[in-house]
Amino acid sequence: MNRLRAQSWLFAGTVLLAMLLQLMPLPAPLLQVKPYWLALVLIYWAIETPDRVGLGFAFLLGLAGDVLAGQLLGEHALRLTVLAFIVLRFRARLRFFPVWQQTLAVFALLLNDRIVVMMVRGFSGDAMPPAAFWLSPPVGAALWPFVFILLDDLRARLRGREA
Repeated sequence: MNRLRAQSWLFAGTVLLAMLLQLMPLPAPLLQVKPYWLALVLIYWAIETPDRVGLGFAFLLGLAGDVLAGQLLGEHALRLTVLAFIVLRFRARLRFFPVWQQTLAVFALLLNDRIVVMMVRGFSGDAMPPAAFWLSPPVGAALWPFVFILLDDLRARLRGREA
């Protein structure tokens, strides 16, 4: 298998895995702390391969997330498009940050995502979310180093196998 095809399989597999993790059922108390897996994977791929991940891809991934979650059509699409725009805008800086600084940046991105969710839900007339609504960004930021290292290791192994 050539390198481009292997990287395409890794890319598609991680996006599919993120969608499956997003659908993973959790008990009600843990539902508020479930990380936004689609965002974490999108952030990684936007930093590492911006030629594959653009605003259109983020929008389509968000639409797929909307359909899977059964939420307001376009909510995930808007969230991921805003997230991808910010990551692609600051990619040159984010790429060379150490992992701990990337973790802080991911935390800020996930907090921004929560603000976008509140805006969308506010415009649609939903009630204000509970305080536990804000627990997901710290959990996602805590998982970022593991997601980054795992995906980076998989990409390095693919490069090493082809060399």
